[in-house]
Amino acid sequence: QVQLVESGGGLVQPGGSLRLSCAASGSIFRISAMGWYRQAPGKQREVLATITTAGGTYYVDSVKGRFTISRDNTKNTVYLQMNSLKPEDTAVYYCNANPYTMYWGQGTQVTVSS
Repeated sequence: QVQLVESGGGLVQPGGSLRLSCAASGSIFRISAMGWYRQAPGKQREVLATITTAGGTYYVDSVKGRFTISRDNTKNTVYLQMNSLKPEDTAVYYCNANPYTMYWGQGTQVTVSS
């Protein structure tokens, strides 16, 4: 049984910061690269950042330099530190393996607005 539980979202003003967390159960975390994804209203879900089991990272251009992905293998948790948030970052944020699996959590809403 794979379970992914995202948390840490909220309402923040432009330029603000949030730190998202994703607790993973099951074997998915120990053996998988992990990723953060988001889905904005009316748009497809997109990958934002990924991290391998060894800590290698990748970012899409739209978040590069603003977002940082990390993982704590002792806690089966992956994080997304988001700085310099923009209104266009408003979306529901999810974590999953990379490549993603069928197991999605409920996501956490991030709203960037003044």
